[in-house]
Amino acid sequence: MLDLPRSARLAAWGTGVLAGTAGLQAAVTAVVRDDEPHAVRWDATAPDLPGLPAARDGDLALLLAALAECPGAQLLVVLPVPGDPRGLPGPPPVNVAALEAGECVVAEVAGSAQRWALLPEVAEFGSVWEPGAHVTWSVLAAAPRRAPESSSVADSERELRLALGTATQALASLDVARWREDAADRIAAVRDGALAPDAVPPGLPPRAARVLQTAARVLAIVELASEDDGAAITSHEAASRARALREVGAVARRAVTAAVNAHTEPVRG
Repeated sequence: MLDLPRSARLAAWGTGVLAGTAGLQAAVTAVVRDDEPHAVRWDATAPDLPGLPAARDGDLALLLAALAECPGAQLLVVLPVPGDPRGLPGPPPVNVAALEAGECVVAEVAGSAQRWALLPEVAEFGSVWEPGAHVTWSVLAAAPRRAPESSSVADSERELRLALGTATQALASLDVARWREDAADRIAAVRDGALAPDAVPPGLPPRAARVLQTAARVLAIVELASEDDGAAITSHEAASRARALREVGAVARRAVTAAVNAHTEPVRG
């Protein structure tokens, strides 16, 4: 199964909760999956939610329920990486943490100048046979809203077609299936896999669902192809391939952001 980052699932499913199209427990289950129950920790400098000063440390259910009480609340996903920092929520310390995590959810409430950055801190444990993760969402004060930086879903779909071809070619040129025992099954899973059924909530527009599935496939290919440089290639070829993979990975992250955030329209009270 292809999948999306936790922050993308939280923004998508959380919006379903805010819109009344997804149940609270279903949303929490879809985000948490096989992790230990996710905790939520509010930074001392993070502002209270309007009218809900008691919405502090707890879990995802408490956080989403508190947001649902705020008319016009919305959740947006950000997937920044070094070299492609678009959408960073600011201020600088929050940006550094978001870059380290590679993902972030931004919460906004209509009529409020305040914004909140939700950053996942993931501590993995166990083994490849029984993996687990402790996840804590830190809630920090974000900078005031700027103009949107994401592409449209239609533009993202067009860009992804080219990116998928580039990523697939980069993976094929490694020919990893010949010399890595685990590669053949993983390549088949990436090639034939569909987006996990609970990756997004019900009611997602068909185009957005297509974009998310293609973007998840590109990200999975980039991850697999970036693990090593393959057999007997020059340093110049390795550098060129790495640069191409970074570029298509950026396209895929922008596509996830566009598809999820296009579905996260504010709910007016």
